[in-house]
Amino acid sequence: MSSANENGVSGSSNNSREKTYKKTTSSALKGAIQLGIGYTVGNLTSKPDRDVLMQDFYVVESVFLPSEGSNLTPAHHYPDFRFKTYAPLAFRYFRELFGIKPDDYLYSICKEPLIELSNPGASGSLFYLTSDDEFIIKTVQHKEAEFLQKLLPGYYMNLNQNPRTLLPKFYGLYCIQSGGINIRLVVMNNVLPRSLKMHYKYDLKGSTYKRRASRKEREKACPTYKDLDFVDMHDGLYFDTETYNALMKTLQRDCRVLESFKIMDYSLLLGVHVLDQSHRVGDVNIVDGKRTVGQKVLYSTAMESIQGDGKAAEALTTDDTMGGIPAKTHRDEKLLIFLGIIDILQSYRFMKKLEHSWKALVYDGDTVSVHRPSFYANRFLKFMSSRVFRKIQPNRFSPSKRARNSISALKCSSQEVLSSQKEEKAEEMTDRLGGARSLASLDGQAFGKTLKNELPSETVTFFPDSHVFFVQFAFTT
Repeated sequence: MSSANENGVSGSSNNSREKTYKKTTSSALKGAIQLGIGYTVGNLTSKPDRDVLMQDFYVVESVFLPSEGSNLTPAHHYPDFRFKTYAPLAFRYFRELFGIKPDDYLYSICKEPLIELSNPGASGSLFYLTSDDEFIIKTVQHKEAEFLQKLLPGYYMNLNQNPRTLLPKFYGLYCIQSGGINIRLVVMNNVLPRSLKMHYKYDLKGSTYKRRASRKEREKACPTYKDLDFVDMHDGLYFDTETYNALMKTLQRDCRVLESFKIMDYSLLLGVHVLDQSHRVGDVNIVDGKRTVGQKVLYSTAMESIQGDGKAAEALTTDDTMGGIPAKTHRDEKLLIFLGIIDILQSYRFMKKLEHSWKALVYDGDTVSVHRPSFYANRFLKFMSSRVFRKIQPNRFSPSKRARNSISALKCSSQEVLSSQKEEKAEEMTDRLGGARSLASLDGQAFGKTLKNELPSETVTFFPDSHVFFVQFAFTT
């Protein structure tokens, strides 16, 4: 399953034929989503606030919405359908935790038509984006919805302890039943805002097995690249020390949470906006004739997700940065980074174990994407910390070229002086200790044999305590 299209980039289908999902047209599905959520959230406001109990995670509420309407539901021009809401009180708590008021949730999803996004993955899922850039609505398989239900109590505890996370933020789980078909949906945060153009977009797993974008994907206006593409195209993304440490700490904590839930095969969705290219037409998107503003949901932006102190995050979440994390390339180009962990509804079940075992027989088992959760987490973190994200090394004092030349010349002259002094001392010692031997080497014709006979025999004595040499000469005749 690939959610690389969860990017906030306007991606309405240009196909003349309307898409269908499980024999349901996209327009009918979008209408049913808005009607169902509008009814259930509105009905939930009448229930008093209280603490979430364990049984709340397993509650399923259902309402039937006939096309002709009823005493409780409005009439509509779609086929009759039943709308189910899973764990309504628990998800209400999650929405409140992120500062989402019921009216704002309804306004985002139901006020304007949902925007359909293209799906580059092979899962066949449909993706819808709300017009205000806040929420992604995604169709999921039965096993994924079932796994999310089982995950909810642990997910609840994790969010309570740490709402600042790069993990997906789930705001609702629903099911539409119509004509004997079940269509399950999850509402979650949008990672990549539409208001800034993503010059590069990546779906990264830390794996190298078949991790290149296909030729068909590369031909798209905004392709989603993969791990090997990133290595070929970038020499890493550079952050200041504080930001790098906060980012890696968040990733490490999130990966350990996923590992504890036996989750693997997740991805890091990464969007790169090049600030130096922002003056080009089309890099700042205009939606409905006006420039969009930043996301309002708490902890929804990349910067807020990694900051330990909310004040720093609020200062950087402006209309210009849209909550992106400032970074640079190795060529010192200024960037804004948007990211989030996606596709976490994959547990290491029997079929995944079988898939890994088969691939390991044919390929290098350590390079394939499907792997046991602990190994997957470690490989994921290693790739992110060494190949994708890098720390800007602080500039040490670097003297000017002229100063460096002066220092080098000073060092050379000092070495020459010291060298000459050592040579002079060595020569003086040689003269003192070996003067007699030097005289003996002179031409005997000049001094005669008498000089050689008159040369003294020397005895050298060394006193270790005083480090002194004593030379005693004895003349022989």
